[in-house]
Parts: sequence; structure tokens; C-alpha cells
Amino acid sequence: MLSSEGIYTLIKSYQSQADLLLKNYVSAESFVIDTSIIIGIFACKTVYDLSRLMSAGYFKSYLNLTKSQQIEWSNRAISTFHAVYIATMSLYLLFWSDLYSDDLLHGPITLRSSKLSVFVLGVSVGYFLSDFGMIIWCYPSLGGMEYVIHHILSLVGVVYTMVTGEGQLYTYMVLVSEATTPWINLRCRNEEVQRIYCKWSSNIHSMAGRENSMVHVFVLSCVPAFRSGEANAHNWNYLGAASSRAAFCHEFAVVSENIQGIAEDVGQEGVSVYLDNC
Repeated sequence: MLSSEGIYTLIKSYQSQADLLLKNYVSAESFVIDTSIIIGIFACKTVYDLSRLMSAGYFKSYLNLTKSQQIEWSNRAISTFHAVYIATMSLYLLFWSDLYSDDLLHGPITLRSSKLSVFVLGVSVGYFLSDFGMIIWCYPSLGGMEYVIHHILSLVGVVYTMVTGEGQLYTYMVLVSEATTPWINLRCRNEEVQRIYCKWSSNIHSMAGRENSMVHVFVLSCVPAFRSGEANAHNWNYLGAASSRAAFCHEFAVVSENIQGIAEDVGQEGVSVYLDNC
């Protein structure tokens, strides 16, 4: 039977071995890869939840979207977050860090890598895994087979260069193009809001009818007031009242022009028509 001193020595031996294994694992590249991927997945989940909370409070049009459209809206928030992150880090590693400098002592430039460059790619892999999972879960509302193929090829390419350390320079050169993604997502959001706005305007047009053109143009002219804030509401209502008189002869021309643009000035158009007829 072991004495208390022998038991203490045995525990210390196991503790030393565990510390050595943990130290070797933490210092190994596999720890950086695993940690970065997990961080990327959790970051995407956090951005998704924050997007849902903030969009409901700051974007009135968000509440008018269907459930699938709300999921796509928040999914684009994740895409924008990843684009800003990976474009910024790619520019830093390419132009400001010493990783890809002209110093030949660092070896061939196509084989250079560091823990930071591996970590950055790992977070990107976490994003691609999260986005790929959402596409499969909501298929095909978030994208068809072309999106599935795109994400598979992207995952294979990024994982390969992350694990092997080969060609990271070219990978980061390609990932710089992600800087265009936020503007694409912003355009898609504006188009979605415009579609809802135009549909709303068309419904008002149907309810007002041809025989009630004064009410029709007056209501349509007040729509931009809700979008421009309460401070401008009285001005818009005044312009709407002035435009009602001219609407008898020009109603459908005015409506067809204004529902094409989300920010068209209905009231001012009516005033100009009114002045022409005076």
C-alpha cells in the first residue's frame, strides 16, 4: 500500500505529464486552428442574434418582412461582418505585417505562414461553416445549388491553405475582394425595402380608386413624411394638399412615376403641376 508521500509523488507525476501535454497542444498549430474555428462560429451566432434585436428596433421595414426574409436579412449581417473582418486582416497581413516582406531569410513567400495568419483563416472557416449550415437548413430560401457549390469550394480552398500553410499569400489577395460584399448587401437591403414601399403605395392606390383622386394623392404625398421624420411631416402634408387640385387630370401619371423610386417627391411634383395649371 502506498504511503501518503508516495501518493503525493504519483499525483505530481501525473500533473507534470498533463501540463506537458497541454503545453505541447497549446503551442501546436492544431490548437490555433480549432480555437479560431470555434471563435468564428460563435462570432457569427452573436452577430446573427444582435442583428435580429437591433433590426427590430431600428428598421421598421424589418417587421414587415416574412420569416424567411428576416433570416436572410440577419444572414447578410453575418456576411457583412465577415467581409469587414477578413478584408481588414487581409490588407494588414499583405501590406503592413512583415510576413510577406522581401526578406529571403523567411523562406519562399508562397510557403510563409504564422499563427496569426492561420488564426485569421480559421475564423473565416468558422464563418463559411456557419453560413453553409444556414443555407442547408433553410434551403433553398438563402440560395440554390450554386451557393452550396460556392461554399464547398471556398471551404476546401481556405482549409487547405490554413492546414498546409501553402499559398496563404494568394488566398489573402483573393479575400481582399470581400471588401465589396457590404455594399452588395446594402444594395439588396435597399431593394427589399423599396419593394415593400412600392407594394404599400400600390395598395393605397387601389384603395383610393380613380373616383377619389384627391384622397389618393394626399395620402401618397404623406408617405414620405413618415420616412423623413416628424419634423418634416407638416411640410409634406401642406404640399400634399396643394397637389390634390392638380391630381384630377394627372393622377395616374404622377402615381406611376412615384412608385418607381423610394424617395420620389410626390408633393413637389403635385405643386409643379398645380402651378402649371394656374
